[in-house]
Amino acid sequence: MKLRISLLLALSVMLAACSSSPDDDALGSRALNDADALYQRAQTNIVSGNFSTAQEILQQHATRYPFGPYAHQVQMDRIYVYYKLGNIDKALAEIDRFTQLNPNHPNLDYVLYMRGLVNHRADANVMQDLVGIDRSDRDPSKAEEAFNDFTRLLRQFPESKYAADAKQRMIAIKSRLASYEIAVARYYIKRQAWLAAANRGKYVLENYPDVAETEHALAIMMQSYDKLGLAELRDNARATLAVNFPGSDYL
Repeated sequence: MKLRISLLLALSVMLAACSSSPDDDALGSRALNDADALYQRAQTNIVSGNFSTAQEILQQHATRYPFGPYAHQVQMDRIYVYYKLGNIDKALAEIDRFTQLNPNHPNLDYVLYMRGLVNHRADANVMQDLVGIDRSDRDPSKAEEAFNDFTRLLRQFPESKYAADAKQRMIAIKSRLASYEIAVARYYIKRQAWLAAANRGKYVLENYPDVAETEHALAIMMQSYDKLGLAELRDNARATLAVNFPGSDYL
């Protein structure tokens, strides 16, 4: 009986050894090497600006190695590539998926920063800017989303290396949002809706006091209050304009 038990134990050891044979180890190493090679191909194309090709390779990588060591980095690279390709919907979908599945990831600040960039880009219209068309009256919802994204980044990660750039972009976005309010106020002025125009100017003053558009907002308030016969409010708006913009053409 002891001999049989010894033989059984010996066979078990041999089977265990076979289950992790050198061939299996080689297969595992080959898979890891293939994943690394595929990822490096994607990086080469990103650096070269071949974003369409990079996206195809990253998609292959995500399909073949969904739980591999590059999984999170591939997701973040796909976000960047979608952004560069101007594919707003796919970029936002990838970002939201990443943040939901990885709420404590060490690079979450980068993903939140990219969300702001993507929404900021969605608000932009390069062709209009190139030909000098005023786009201040366009729907500002994407600009508002970008502002909220950068606000969230600064709140959660105030020391992030992306914080300084986010702050600068928020200044530009505030100017964009203020311009929209001014455009709406001008629309009301054309229709002699003086109270609505004055309220738009007041909104700019209260929410975006540190942008250049406040000069125009004060002028709108001054004109609107004058038309409404509200002399005290008109004079207050004028005094504020004189103090903050002493050389203004609106005075």
